[in-house]
Amino acid sequence: MTTKQRMLTGDRPTGRLHLGHYVGSIVNRRALQRAYESYFIIADLHMLTTKNSREEIAAAGARAREMVLDGLAAGLDPELSVFYLQSAIPEVAEINTLLQNLVTVPRLQRIPSLKDMARDAGKEEMPYGLLGYPVLQAADILCVKAHAVPVGKDNAAHVEVAREIARRFNALYGETFPVPELVPGEVPTLVGTDGQAKMSKSIGNVIYLSDSAEEVRRKVMAMYTDPNRVRADIPGRVEGNPVFVYHDAFNADRAEVADLKERYRAGRVGDVEVKTKLAAAINAFLEPMRERRAEYEARDGFVERLIVEGTERTRAVVRQTVHDMREAMGLNGIYAGFRRACGVPVG
Repeated sequence: MTTKQRMLTGDRPTGRLHLGHYVGSIVNRRALQRAYESYFIIADLHMLTTKNSREEIAAAGARAREMVLDGLAAGLDPELSVFYLQSAIPEVAEINTLLQNLVTVPRLQRIPSLKDMARDAGKEEMPYGLLGYPVLQAADILCVKAHAVPVGKDNAAHVEVAREIARRFNALYGETFPVPELVPGEVPTLVGTDGQAKMSKSIGNVIYLSDSAEEVRRKVMAMYTDPNRVRADIPGRVEGNPVFVYHDAFNADRAEVADLKERYRAGRVGDVEVKTKLAAAINAFLEPMRERRAEYEARDGFVERLIVEGTERTRAVVRQTVHDMREAMGLNGIYAGFRRACGVPVG
């Protein structure tokens, strides 16, 4: 039996994973996977808060498979990783119900990312499920009694809600949950290729982990840069410039980055050279992922088995958590009392 603490993180199956996911949480998932018993959720119930058409639901399976492949390609070890499908564990809904009275509506309304999610999804009004997104996320974290949650900046406020709920549950009913710790990424938010917002699938300003070398080159050459620099001999701004944000995050040649910054500030290098070298750096960064992805993709049924086995393993853990919660709250005793009153054995 494992003595490791647990880690929980994951993504909604709304599309492929991108560089923003990598710097926000995947790099930490990879670094922490040996230290923790690692659970990775395919959060298809969360997907329903903004994408709930029959077409979106029908596409979730294929997207889930691609998402797991992205994680494996990025360095998650299948021997150390438990991938599971959220909707295949109905006990999570019960945990969500048991937790939802431990947080107030005004507390949830103060989370700015929920309004951003509604706006990005084209919702004029916030669905009830989206307002409760952090409570369901708390259920995800607490259902496996996770100690660590490596997530991006957008989810930091959600993890704080989970921490508050865990503390309130423990205070009301006795120590049942560890209070999960947020593990932030080194690059909190990666600006999109358009320079106007964070990298986001819904906006389309992304470089995917699975992009080909030519796709990366095309996207990089079209990237937003210093708008005031119309010629290469004009000194440019490096700070906040998306091209240099990406160089800092993904170019392993630090001397090259320093040289490009110096010449850019002095007006001695053009955007074409800066972007060409960035495309080469990102492709060098992604090439090992492409190779790993091809290896896993060639193993027929491998990803599907990972998901099925991981889901069954996780459901056993979650069932135990539901039992622990009901015992702590005293809920199990209510029906047991009625059974005893009727002379029905209590199992």
